[in-house]
Amino acid sequence: MLELVNINKSIGKFSLSNINLVINKGDYYTLLGKSGAGKTMLLEIISGIVKLDSGKIILNGNEITINPIQNRNFGIVYQNQALFPHLTVFENIAYPLKCRKENKTTIKNTVNSLAEETEISQLSDRNVTDLSGGEAQRVAIARALATKPEILLLDEPLSFLDINLKHDITSLLRKINKKGQTIIHVTHNYKEVVSLSNRIAIIENGTIIQDGILNDVFHNPKSRFVANFLGITNYFSGKIIENNNIKYFETNGCKFIVSDNFPLGEINVWFRNNNVYIVNEENRNNFSNIFKCKIIDIEPTSKGIEIYTNIGIPIYLYINNDLNKQLAIMQDLEIEIGIKSEDICF
Repeated sequence: MLELVNINKSIGKFSLSNINLVINKGDYYTLLGKSGAGKTMLLEIISGIVKLDSGKIILNGNEITINPIQNRNFGIVYQNQALFPHLTVFENIAYPLKCRKENKTTIKNTVNSLAEETEISQLSDRNVTDLSGGEAQRVAIARALATKPEILLLDEPLSFLDINLKHDITSLLRKINKKGQTIIHVTHNYKEVVSLSNRIAIIENGTIIQDGILNDVFHNPKSRFVANFLGITNYFSGKIIENNNIKYFETNGCKFIVSDNFPLGEINVWFRNNNVYIVNEENRNNFSNIFKCKIIDIEPTSKGIEIYTNIGIPIYLYINNDLNKQLAIMQDLEIEIGIKSEDICF
């Protein structure tokens, strides 16, 4: 288990402030944040590359705050792999073992085993400058695993890969984690979080603003920033009132019927864009909230379109390509949208 206790670090005008995290053995833990939020700095503090100003780093009950990088037994993989261009694949993976003065038999067996696990056995004699992006990333991961690290640290490992290679490396990382390897993964892409992590922390301007179990964070965003960063565009502040035993959410002149479990008073609510529907005569009775509006903008996606409308507050909805063709969606088209009360969350 890794514990970060009141970690603080300032470089120039930027500061990491009061970082407190617990990463349990076997976790796939993701640090999620925009560029410049402090993700990589925190990763380098954990690894020992950057010294902190104050706080403690505790690994399995032992404080390692001042331990040099070589005595922490962490493996790190950067987004640009940082492979040695003058060495072969085998030699790159073997490098940390040679630094530890392991014997030749141990080095050979370990490298061959890792090459097989990362599916690059056929590349052992190749120079790393001749590898594809996905192959180079596999070599970097194998090298980081060579010393059997307590924790594998990944700094944007999927950023420079195309969609097919991302899928391959994601599958590899999932397999490694399932074997018990603890992983801390830094990324700006929340979609990577969904497919890999069991726990996440969201960092903004050097501060952890929310952390916890993946599903808890995704279903209970504590702020607009967290919601928007997780792909939730329909997030609003307002108040819950009750009239004739029906609860309503009011914001900026708009009123939504909500579920009975909503507390009265000031509140933030949200709903996903795929829980907003275009209303027709067949589905009209399914919705407790129906609004007339005009389509303001349309943004194509790989499997459909995202529609932007405004009912006094901006509302985003998603429809798939089949429905888009059926409805002949276009800008300035007047539509009715429906939202079920049970799809509105707080």
